This record gives sequence, structure tokens and C-alpha cells, in this order.
Amino acid sequence: MSSSTSQAGRRIESLLDEKSFVEIGSLVRARATDFNMKPDDTPSDGVITGYGTIDGARVYVYSQDASVMGGSIGEMHAKKICNLYDLAMKTGTPIIGILDSSGVRLEESTDALNAIGEIYQKASMAKGLVLQIAAVYGNCGGGLSLIPALSDFTFMESKAKLFVNSPDAIPGNYTAKNDTSACAFQSEDSGNADFTGTEDELASQIRQLVEMLPANNEDVAVIDSTDDLNRVVENAAGCASDTSILLSNIADDNLFVEAGAAYAKEMVTGFIRLDGITVGCVANRNEVIGEDGKAAEKFDGVLTVKGCRKAADFIYFCDSFGIPVLSVTNVKGYEASMCAEKNIARAAAELINAFTSCDVPRVNLIVGKALGSAYAVMNSKACGCDLTYCWPGAEIGAMDSKLAAKLIAKNADDVNKTADALAGLQNSANGAAAHGYVDGIIEPDDTRKHLIYAFEMLFA
Repeated sequence: MSSSTSQAGRRIESLLDEKSFVEIGSLVRARATDFNMKPDDTPSDGVITGYGTIDGARVYVYSQDASVMGGSIGEMHAKKICNLYDLAMKTGTPIIGILDSSGVRLEESTDALNAIGEIYQKASMAKGLVLQIAAVYGNCGGGLSLIPALSDFTFMESKAKLFVNSPDAIPGNYTAKNDTSACAFQSEDSGNADFTGTEDELASQIRQLVEMLPANNEDVAVIDSTDDLNRVVENAAGCASDTSILLSNIADDNLFVEAGAAYAKEMVTGFIRLDGITVGCVANRNEVIGEDGKAAEKFDGVLTVKGCRKAADFIYFCDSFGIPVLSVTNVKGYEASMCAEKNIARAAAELINAFTSCDVPRVNLIVGKALGSAYAVMNSKACGCDLTYCWPGAEIGAMDSKLAAKLIAKNADDVNKTADALAGLQNSANGAAAHGYVDGIIEPDDTRKHLIYAFEMLFA
């Protein structure tokens, strides 16, 4: 079966520019002969490898062929993938893996086990050097499931399976009870899948992401923009609660590519362009606004364990690839639950480390509350943010003014008076600006142009 007629080959063709794919290693066959294996039975040894272009930019791609020994990973199968990684790292080119495999090839035993370990090594070596994308189009279980985890972004087809252990192998669980291998679980509960959809939808999403991101850690993601850099963002203040909408509105051509949209929805991560510069965005979200304009989901306005970890991973990626970071802050504290209490300090510390250790330009926009140490965690000036802006009604302080007043007022009659004083003197945008903690108070509708000026100044 030729690569162009196989399902694995068609998946490559649907992803790349028309007629741009050049196959490498099409004549490779398995070398193992145990269990009556024959080289003629393993065309391309179950994986098609090569290179092509996406919107004219070169990418390396491999696609596992489930029709050949279930797409299982054997010695030569892995060598082809490792060779592609070597070429990608040498040339600074993104690598995309289309995964559809039964796992390690048992017929090759330790040779196959060593082979998948070599893929791990290459993927680890490429981390932070070239863009790595995993697309789970079929089965991706056992040891193979580590490949998406090692990649920068994972795309998962809605009917695909991604798992370390089969749902039936987990004590107290089974597929009908909770299909932990399903797309819904991997995107919503574990966060292992960043993007989901049909194969056609995934191909379009992958192309869009590749076009927006730098190919490697020395590339620069900047294009010419036709959008008006002084464009007014109408009703920006109305988007404070759902910052995914705000980010779409301020972005060039209103394009916001959200990563991990189904996971930890209270923390938004994704990419926009501002006057052609790709910017990574991390934003608190208090509610999800549905298509009917009403709140479909509401959150508490606090940092959660999942949200902190999601944001930290995203910031590390941006720093590795020289992508400037915009944070949008609207937070009043931390998640308060028994489960969260076990992990929230470490998760918040990891987010602090992600922000403070990165060298890329950082801008913070406060659109609502910025209270307590949770604000300090969210890219505050104290943690090294380059520029901080806020909207006029922002609340910035150690604690909500009403709660603080109850603690410091001398008697009950003074609580309201003390709260008003705190709100005006210490918890206001003007108060923070007077102490140098805010660089500018901007009107919400002018947000886009101020952010563009900031990043162009810092990015120069």
C-alpha cells in the first residue's frame, strides 16, 4: 500500500500544503524475524516519515500506520522517527507526530522497548529547541502516551484513545463507569489534550497554531498586520469576567487561539497577535459567556491548583521560544478546599517561578480585583513584570476593603467608614499608581493600542 493511499498518508496530505510532502525512508522494513515476521509484511515499518510545508513553512511529520502491525513501535519504526527528530533539531524545524498505534511491538521485545526509549530521548532533547506537536488520531496507549506529554501541544481526535493504563486496569474503574482514555477525560479532567475535534478540524487547528508560533527557539514570530493598531475595543469593560472574549477583541483580526480551553477554564491560556507580534496570554476568568450572551459557567475568581499549573506550563513554553507574555489579572485569593489545600501552595509557587524566571517581555493588565498574595503571583511588578496597566475601577490591595475593615476598625460603627477609606486610599487604581505599582491607568476601550505600544517598546 503506497503512502498516498493509506489512511496514514492521507492524514499527512490533509495537514500539509498540497503536493508538498516528500517521504523519507519509504523502503525501510522491520529487521526482526522472530515469530515468523517477514520484512514484506511491514511496509515502511508502520510509520510514514518525511517533510513538507504549512503555509510555505517547512515541517517534519510522521504518521503511524495502524494497518501495518497495528502501527506498533519496533526497532526500525523508531529509527525513522528518531532520524526525523535529528533533522528537525539540526535545521530548527517543527516536528509533528500523528499517533495511531497499538503500542510497543511485543514481537521485538527488548529491541522495541529500547526503541521507544530512544524516541523519548529525542523528544526530550528537542524540548525547548523546536516546536513539537502530537496529534492523537487513533489509539495512543501505554508507553506511547508519553510522547504527547513530551510534546509542546497535543491535539486529540474526538473518538481517539489516550491512556497510560487502560480504564479497565484501574482498580475500581471500568470503561463504562469512567472512560479515562476518552477525549473528554483527557481534555477536561487531565488536561493532556490541548485541542480537540474531528480529523479535519484538527488539521486546520494544527496549521493555525504552526502559522502563529516560531519554528524554534531562535525564530521570531512577527508578521505584517493590516489591523488598525489604534482600533478602539468597544465595550471592553463588559468582557472583564470572560477574558477569552476580551483577548479576542483586542487581538489582530480578533483571532485568539486558546490552548487547553476545556481544562481549568478559570485560567485562560493561548495566543494572540498584537500588530503582528505573537503574544502568549495568561488570564483569570470568572465566567464563561455562552453564545446567547449569558453566563454558561461561573467561577470564584480565585487561583486553583489546576489553573496555576496550566498557566505555569504555558509560560515556560513561551519563555523557551521567546514569546512575550501578557497576563490579565482579576483574582481575589486562592481556592479553599481540603483537596486544594494539599497542593495550592506548591502550584502557586510554580506559577511564581514561571513568571519570575522567564526573560521575555511581560505586561500585566488588571481588569478587576488584584487582591492579596494571589495578585502578587499573577505577574505583579513585585515579581518582575515590565509594565503594569489597570482599568479605572480596578481594586488593588492586600485584602478586600470590607473584610479588612472588619479586622482593623475599632468598633462595629466604624466598619463602613473604614472600608470606604481603604477603598479610596489603598485599594484603588490611583492608590497603587501613586506608589508606583501601576504604570498607567487606561480606559478599557483603549486597551489594544496601549498593549501594542508596550510590547513594541519591550520587543525592540
